[in-house]
Amino acid sequence: MSEMINTGARSKAAQIILAKAGGAAIDKALNAIAAALEKNTVFILEENSKDIRAARDAGISEAMIDRLTLTQNRISGMADGLRQVAAGENPVGKTLWGETRPNGLRIEKVSVPIGVIAVIFEARPNVTADAAAICLKAGNSVILKGGKEAINSNKAIAAVMRSALADSGLPEDCIILIDNISRQAATELMRLNGYVDLLIPRGGAGLIRSVVENATVPVIETGVGNCHVYIDKDADINMAADIVANAKASRVSVCNACESLLIHKDIAEIALIPVGEALKEKNVEIRGDEAVCEILPYAVPATDDDWATEYLDYKISVKTVENIDEAISHIAQYGTGHSEAIITDSYAAAEKFKSEVDAAAVYVNASTRFTDGGEFGFGAEIGISTQKLHARGPLGVEHMVSSKYVISGNGQIR
Repeated sequence: MSEMINTGARSKAAQIILAKAGGAAIDKALNAIAAALEKNTVFILEENSKDIRAARDAGISEAMIDRLTLTQNRISGMADGLRQVAAGENPVGKTLWGETRPNGLRIEKVSVPIGVIAVIFEARPNVTADAAAICLKAGNSVILKGGKEAINSNKAIAAVMRSALADSGLPEDCIILIDNISRQAATELMRLNGYVDLLIPRGGAGLIRSVVENATVPVIETGVGNCHVYIDKDADINMAADIVANAKASRVSVCNACESLLIHKDIAEIALIPVGEALKEKNVEIRGDEAVCEILPYAVPATDDDWATEYLDYKISVKTVENIDEAISHIAQYGTGHSEAIITDSYAAAEKFKSEVDAAAVYVNASTRFTDGGEFGFGAEIGISTQKLHARGPLGVEHMVSSKYVISGNGQIR
């Protein structure tokens, strides 16, 4: 038996026990994990510092190092997310639909765990705890495969969580971290049919593409965020400047950060100056079209590639458009189905944008940075689904279940 098949078998065996344990036992374990993470903060930060030093030695950008970095507050946030998940409603065992047929059969659709969920992710060690919490809450075991950049952090967090599970009376193999950082291990996990019921990749475009091309198990596609903000001709300029600066620069390394700014030509000459200054104050490089570069002398000319780029850095592409229809068309061509926003005081423009823009999250007069499980009230999240099947948007606990039909009769035959 290969190492990966053994991992799958262990995870599947643990999930059977977990599913029988019930919601109260799982909630107890989640709270125990939260407490254990806080108790072991110093240990986790020490291991995280090893990853940060290695990342700096490798010349990784500061934006990506921010993704990698844990702090006491971030660990507390991970623990709080676990407690929120534990306090939430149990998604398993719900009757989703029921009907008594003319022949007397009672048919009910009931929510059940998916089974074994695998999560492949890059750089962000908080995903280790978030993904585990969401999967466990819904009665699923989880196999985690993080990137090499966060290997020490991930191993530390997983060790703490597994120990807390065992202390709570649940199998520690409900959470398994694959510490083999090779691509071969990732590919084997993507093809672990018969053991993995669902695979969720969370990371950049390269990871998502690799999973989509190589996986033979079911996949929920997440992550890539070429997010736009469109400033309409009827926008409040001060509001627009605040929102764009926040959406771009509050944290550039996340998938809900604004990467592209579109602005109506009728307001460009007036609005671009305060918007540009707000971005400049945050050290954001503006890559603009010809009109933008004429208005903002510090902007650099954009290339065609810029419109499609998820920078995850202090850079933004800026384009003037003739009208809202061109803005929507541009988003349709270059957007990734993640988060799109319009800034406008026009009810008609807002309604048109909401109706015609195809994305997991569509905003009116608000920052794209709110596309997050915690901000949506879900607690922790596994990622942002940008596809349309099964689940879309922040993936919370309620998305980690499947269903089965339960039919009760009194001797009916067909």
